[in-house]
Amino acid sequence: MNVVIDADGEFETQVPLLIVGAGASGLCAALAAREGDTEVIVIERDPVPSGSTALSAGLVPAAGTRFQRDKGVDDSPEQFIADLQRKARGEADPVLVNVVARESARLIEWLVDRYGLPFSLVDNFLYPGHSALRMHGLPSRSGRELVDRLRKTAEANDVVIVVEATVDTLVAAPDGHVRGVAIVRGNGRRERIGCDVLILACSGYGGNPELVRRFIPEMAGALYFGHPGNRGDAVLWGEALGAKLACLSAYQGHGSVATPHNILITWAVITEGGFQVNATGCRFCDESRGYSEQAAEVLRQPGGIAWNVFDERIAGIARQFEDFRSAERAGAILSADNIGDLACAMHMPADPLAAEWQSVERAKASGGRDRFGRRFSPKQKLAPPFHAVRVTGALFHTQGGLAVDATGRVKRLNGDVFPNLFAAGGAAVGISGNGAAGYLSGNGLLTAMTLGRLAGRAAGAQLAAP
Repeated sequence: MNVVIDADGEFETQVPLLIVGAGASGLCAALAAREGDTEVIVIERDPVPSGSTALSAGLVPAAGTRFQRDKGVDDSPEQFIADLQRKARGEADPVLVNVVARESARLIEWLVDRYGLPFSLVDNFLYPGHSALRMHGLPSRSGRELVDRLRKTAEANDVVIVVEATVDTLVAAPDGHVRGVAIVRGNGRRERIGCDVLILACSGYGGNPELVRRFIPEMAGALYFGHPGNRGDAVLWGEALGAKLACLSAYQGHGSVATPHNILITWAVITEGGFQVNATGCRFCDESRGYSEQAAEVLRQPGGIAWNVFDERIAGIARQFEDFRSAERAGAILSADNIGDLACAMHMPADPLAAEWQSVERAKASGGRDRFGRRFSPKQKLAPPFHAVRVTGALFHTQGGLAVDATGRVKRLNGDVFPNLFAAGGAAVGISGNGAAGYLSGNGLLTAMTLGRLAGRAAGAQLAAP
């Protein structure tokens, strides 16, 4: 990735607003900008937009929506802010936390009311760290549906999406004013596109092993479950331009990816009363803390694997997710009528697994905490048939990136902002603080889509100003 300092170079094409990346963030930015009649071109490296969005569950946490009120859920932005900062241990930028929490309900209702995206509230289980039911998703509960619907909506609103085109150079004037980009088409042809305003919604750096080793050494060599195009373009361009970078050790991991099938298993199998054991049949930590930090815990186990153990009640909840149904079709989910037979199917000693199951059930019956400090509910009793799935820990996406203000404007090292450069999604810093433990379920899409929308609105307003 290159940055060319060039005040006088020519461009084959000139557009008012250029967006790099057609994931949920870039498409929300494009839709917001188009509402002010701004001409928008989005550059996307894939033949069909996908990115990290398509690999997610497509769930967006939002506080204070009418969908919550319709279900009798009492929630507020203030409550959401407290949850976000509690999980991030107070390390997240309070300005960004406040703006994404307060804009979250507006985002969901904007997409429903203006563009007809059929979001609904996930009301049958509570994600760890959230004090209220606030996850909103589309019918399939999949990120593939989300990015496909956003793409079709953007195209219907005259957003031009140039696919199979990779931005490999950012062109800027000596004062940091971005002038445009250079792209490589799928056929190898190069082209320079000038712009008045640039929004980077391109990626994090999870697909760049060198940057992962540099910033997240604990996940070096781990299964990368993100999009291969996440090569850290924005971070590298930002470093070259003198942009401020923040929280580069932050990431979202996941301790529940079926292996060798490489299918995400929803964390509901744990939060609803399931538990994890390693290859010897022994539990190893409090699984309820969160799926992100659980990735490293699983990777520390023998062979870097664990088993999720749950029952048919929990499987019924998990089946609302297409990924879980895919795992069942692939034969990843083992089943048995008793724990001994389940252990046999898992090829592990029966006695340790039975002892762990009995210990968990005793904790549930008492409503107390187990030896790891996890609290169970009597309502979470596991009953036959029992299920298990072999999983590993994985790196999903990074949460550090370009430091931005409340409208997505990229900050310089001295705290000022660049005159016409915005960032959102994986390109921008998230709200998870540092490391993996600060990631609250849905943080990635929450910040990507809210800041994408805000950046698109701000860019459109800047272009419309006399």
